[in-house]
Amino acid sequence: MLTGMQAGDPVIGTSLAVAGAQSRSEDEDSLGVKDVKRTATQAFGSGVPKRRSSSRSIKRKKFDDELVESSLVKSSSRVKGPPVIEPVRCSGSELSSSEKKKVTKSGTTLTPPLAMVINPAPITKRVKKSRQPLHITKDLGRWKPTDDLLLINAVLQTTDLTSVHLGVKFSCRFTLREIKERWYALLYDPVISKLAWQAMRQLHPEAIAAIQSKALFSQAEEALLAKIGSTSQPKLDGFQELLSKHPGVFHPSRTPKSLLVHWQLLKQYYLLDDQSVQPLPKGDQVLNFSDAEQMVDDVKLKESRDEVLEHELMISDRHQKREIRQLEQELPRWQVLVDSITGMSMPDFDNQTLAALRGRMVRYLMRSREITLGRATKDKQIDVDLSLEGPAWKISRKQGIIKLKNNGDFFIANEGRRPIYIDGRPVLSGNKWKLNNNSVVEIAGLRFVFLINLELISLIKAEAAKMTQQ
Repeated sequence: MLTGMQAGDPVIGTSLAVAGAQSRSEDEDSLGVKDVKRTATQAFGSGVPKRRSSSRSIKRKKFDDELVESSLVKSSSRVKGPPVIEPVRCSGSELSSSEKKKVTKSGTTLTPPLAMVINPAPITKRVKKSRQPLHITKDLGRWKPTDDLLLINAVLQTTDLTSVHLGVKFSCRFTLREIKERWYALLYDPVISKLAWQAMRQLHPEAIAAIQSKALFSQAEEALLAKIGSTSQPKLDGFQELLSKHPGVFHPSRTPKSLLVHWQLLKQYYLLDDQSVQPLPKGDQVLNFSDAEQMVDDVKLKESRDEVLEHELMISDRHQKREIRQLEQELPRWQVLVDSITGMSMPDFDNQTLAALRGRMVRYLMRSREITLGRATKDKQIDVDLSLEGPAWKISRKQGIIKLKNNGDFFIANEGRRPIYIDGRPVLSGNKWKLNNNSVVEIAGLRFVFLINLELISLIKAEAAKMTQQ
């Protein structure tokens, strides 16, 4: 269609001019935008200097008014929105007149002396995430280094986590599952094992020694201790010799005293080799306390001989005898004093009275070679009714017998349930004791003085001596 047209044709010239003007305006528009972008970058780079700043906040104690202001500042700084466009005056670069014409012809609304500066978005604070899970930190708080050391020592000694759970006293009450999880964590978790190792290294040597002294006994150690007989009386020297003979078996923290204490525990629970526990009776019947008490052998209940205790008792008995001798030597002097104060002298015995049992209220006369002491009842009458002296409800109906032998000695035999005290010494049921002049007889709180008719007894002894000579 354009072959038949010439260049000088006015229609063609006008159309070409319009097309040229449009293309020129597009080129100028693109050039103007590029210049504006270049000017904006220069203004951002030169006009606003870069400043290095840290996103961390300085932590310090704040007062109440500062807390309110800081919270307001933080809330205002955290408001999110679109980027802000600020007009900045460019002093170093101004647009030329030709560029002004190009911009006006393009029809853009941008003002030439202004450039766009886009404020960067606020930088969010980075939150460091802990690599360790929550349950690990919780376990680190409950399990102390002393607990870890106790656990390791106990497992090395027994190789049994159930025994560790039953025998070791930790700082907290851990279940068997928690002990297993902690042991496996110490073995296979590098983070926990490293932290526990560092904490155990910071323990004081005295604390470490105290923990090692509480280590459980292994089976090999208990086997050596069980070989010691239950009837023997081992001493610390024997346990020291046992430690020196078997240094590889016993724990380094073992002492002779700790071995003695553990041996006593084994003996108490019948765990020694020469001890045996009686099996429980088979059947539905369960023994009660009285049946079990009848089955107990009295010989086994007797304690073993204690030499130290016997020595102490012998010394105390010697002192008591010495005091008794001194009192016996001073007795005539005190007897004179008492008689002079109370006006009570020796009773006047007749020819038929062998002895007398004088109490606070009543005086009983012995006129036969054998008399019976006790509490009289309607069914049974006795020679000496002690209920006349005072309350005798604790005294048996036949409490005792006083008998005179041919040699002139008096003896008292206890046939009641309660003991009879002669000069402070108890005479148990079924036993007898010699009575001397002025002996104090105490029965269930009632006290009597036994007085002998020495003149009559001396005559009886003389007659007995004559009979033996014949």
